[in-house]
Amino acid sequence: MKANADLFDLSGQIALITGGSRGLGRQMALAFAKAGADIAITSRKREACEAVAREVEALGRRAFVWPCHIGDWDGIGELVEAVYGHFGRIDILVNNAGMSPLSPSSHETSEALFDKIVAVNFKGPFRLASLVGARMAAAGSGTIINISSTGAIRPQPRFAVYAGAKAALNALTTAFSFEYGPHVRVNTISPGQFLTDISKSWPDEMRDSTPGAIPRSGRPEEIVTTALYLASRASSYTTGALIRVDGGLP
Repeated sequence: MKANADLFDLSGQIALITGGSRGLGRQMALAFAKAGADIAITSRKREACEAVAREVEALGRRAFVWPCHIGDWDGIGELVEAVYGHFGRIDILVNNAGMSPLSPSSHETSEALFDKIVAVNFKGPFRLASLVGARMAAAGSGTIINISSTGAIRPQPRFAVYAGAKAALNALTTAFSFEYGPHVRVNTISPGQFLTDISKSWPDEMRDSTPGAIPRSGRPEEIVTTALYLASRASSYTTGALIRVDGGLP
């Protein structure tokens, strides 16, 4: 059992997690810290990041906070320089930040809303993964985890732009796995319906049931084992993969 547990050991690793101040991002930050990693946390709100940083430090790990809007191309460059300046390297990148506002219809979607959704869900992850991936490849190791959505493979009209952006992120995983491989692994987690902060605004019937084989919403901590697998040497032969964590949605 100990040998198997060692496969998931992240001791000495540095992880950068976007959208790390709440929801799935916070769960992954704490899980990686428990596995031995030091954590760089970014989201738009410094106070929220600092709260998670204190939780990481309470686990005996180092934490670094750098507020950043993930749709800001230049801001992403500043984020990367800040994390490398503080820790010296990044071993694990989790592109978790995202947004999924509903639109009344496709023809009523404004250019501003379209650009905002694409910037956060695709442009930002592209920029961040390209900057970090190139440095990982030069260093000879690293892993990138893109957090997508089942919306990319089960698109609906009111979130068509979000679905398209996440589908583009899925394509990015394949492209970057070849560009930065073989020493950098790039994979996608495709979550289904999870009870994160955003779910508080859902109607009860949506929160309580799904059409999946496991007919309920996921708990945020249920993302952890898949994330640990992809972050660790347990997945040393896994790259370019899309792993669904959605309760078996059809």
